[in-house]
Amino acid sequence: MKTTGNTILITGGSAGIGFEIAKAFSERGNHVIITGRDKGRLENAAAKLENVTAVVSDVTSAPDVNALVARLKNDFPQLNVLINNAGRAAYYELAEGKDAGQIAEDEMLTNYLSIIRLTDALLPQLKSVGEAAIVNVSSIAALVPNHIIPTYGASKAALHSYTQSLRISLGKSTSIKVFELLPPLVNTDFSQEIGGVNGIPPKQVADDLLEAFESDTQEIRVGRTAQLFELFLNSPSDALRAMNPGLELA
Repeated sequence: MKTTGNTILITGGSAGIGFEIAKAFSERGNHVIITGRDKGRLENAAAKLENVTAVVSDVTSAPDVNALVARLKNDFPQLNVLINNAGRAAYYELAEGKDAGQIAEDEMLTNYLSIIRLTDALLPQLKSVGEAAIVNVSSIAALVPNHIIPTYGASKAALHSYTQSLRISLGKSTSIKVFELLPPLVNTDFSQEIGGVNGIPPKQVADDLLEAFESDTQEIRVGRTAQLFELFLNSPSDALRAMNPGLELA
């Protein structure tokens, strides 16, 4: 997949991983379109980037998605890369009775259902251009759960499964490439509640995505995710212990 001359939509592009991906691609001569719900944060991010268009849009809102898709069709018919990065996570213990049903509903909508809706809506446009790609940002928790982000991990596991099915399906009849980016803990505002200060810098995630585009590596296991994946293949129970340190597991 080429890394220059693309027109790229990045959801949740105003901060963290999304912003670093936007920066990395804009610096390579791509035009990036970043979306987010907070107008102020979005404008602040756009001011730091080149080759950028900022669009206030909430991926969980069907009307917002419809308006975004219509604008992209009219203003950016050359759009050829969709990066589904927007997400949310809650840090809690299932045993504490924290209304897990409502938390899971919110996480599933943002991290899974909204991605399916936006991807499906943009497929006709992506099919109409020569070289196209979809990138779904999931997580190390898509492979092995961490009990302190229980429903977040479940939403990312669903996204992991969907991404694999999407790759197979599109591979039968189109040239669209489907990438999955699986970061470990990353030091962003998003992750501070779960010890994000100990995570890798978001730039490392963006750099790995660029390398994956160049090599056509479609499942991108960043940093510790690669080691955890190998551990899981050898011993799922050891991988579960590694993701839940200090716990006695059956």
